[in-house]
Amino acid sequence: MTRLLLLSSSNVHGHGYLDHAAAELHDFLGPRRRVLFVPLALHDHAAYTAKVSERLAPLGLAVEGLLAGPGAQAQVEAAEAVFVGGGNSFRLLAEIYRLGLLEPLRARVLAGTPYIGSSAGTNLAGKTIGTTNDMPIVHPPSFVGLGLVPFNFNPHYLDPDPNSTHKGETRDARILEFHELNPQPVLALREPAMLRREGDHLTLRGAAGARLFRRGEDPRELAAGSEVSELLRG
Repeated sequence: MTRLLLLSSSNVHGHGYLDHAAAELHDFLGPRRRVLFVPLALHDHAAYTAKVSERLAPLGLAVEGLLAGPGAQAQVEAAEAVFVGGGNSFRLLAEIYRLGLLEPLRARVLAGTPYIGSSAGTNLAGKTIGTTNDMPIVHPPSFVGLGLVPFNFNPHYLDPDPNSTHKGETRDARILEFHELNPQPVLALREPAMLRREGDHLTLRGAAGARLFRRGEDPRELAAGSEVSELLRG
């Protein structure tokens, strides 16, 4: 049974690091006590892993950092649970390809290993990273992600501000551009929101909802707590 917990963000206004998701993480992981953390979306892997390890220790979780070298695949194959952290989605995906981890990680999760993603880690779980907010600081061989769900994500989603004087594109406008060339739906998660998958069931969790963008349709508001399993059908 595929199990996913996909966070829009690890940082939410008014909360400490991962505080808004702590109860959900604890419930999602259940009896598992070892988590393989994938720090590839940031430059300083050691510091990033230490930060996550310190935060998850009070939940009774021991964190092992993925090593960006020849043993990485063996670490993935031995993992009780995987947490892919946020940062730059292009850097993350380029490293996943370089290390040959895309297929091993996908196979492990599809076989039942719990997968937690935050921001870039959430983008990685989708069909492609084509709706990330990040700058393309590196060029991965492909934009194709893990495909653990048949749609894309836009984490850190910001609603259009009708009173703003900013003339650049809104998130809505950029997703509309994406749909001019790409067919898959886009689930735009506001920062406190998260998506949980338990087999064939998808549920929006957290303190904020999301917006669902489908090609040729008006965006649809999804409230926190909504059951959105329909999205697994594409």
